Amino acid sequence: MNELNRVSSEEFKNILKLPVIIVLENIRSLSNVGSFFRTADAFKIEGLYLCGITAQPPHREINKTALGATDTVEWKYFESSVQAIEALEKKGYKTFCVEQTTQSSILWDFEPSENMAFIFGNEVDGVSVEALSRCAAAVEIPQAGTKHSLNVSVCGGIVMWHVFSKLMNTHQ
Repeated sequence: MNELNRVSSEEFKNILKLPVIIVLENIRSLSNVGSFFRTADAFKIEGLYLCGITAQPPHREINKTALGATDTVEWKYFESSVQAIEALEKKGYKTFCVEQTTQSSILWDFEPSENMAFIFGNEVDGVSVEALSRCAAAVEIPQAGTKHSLNVSVCGGIVMWHVFSKLMNTHQ
């Protein structure tokens, strides 16, 4: 850890986070939830909002992939993503869904700013129509293979890396 220049869990809780929230809407896989916790920790994301059927810590299956990030990343639970969006709007956050739509922006053209939230939807059904209708825009990751979809936690890692790489210099 010392050679990697990592901060302790206590130090991490007190460092300046990127003003970004990840919203997980009805994520079925506990491994995916744990992966999002690790991604949020890795990129100093302000927090996670867990919605609907998305499992909450503490849970053994979440911990398998989170590897302790449930202790460092702030999170809240909401019964629905619409409730989470309303809470974010009250805090001055603008919400974006990560989804393939006819009007979505390609990730490399997307310029993140402060006070943003990104909604990631169910592994099969994606982001709900209710949440889509409340978002400022949709962002998608361009893909060239035959499947045209990625695992939701992989998608989260890619999007958060993009956001982190654009905002990190302003939040050290």
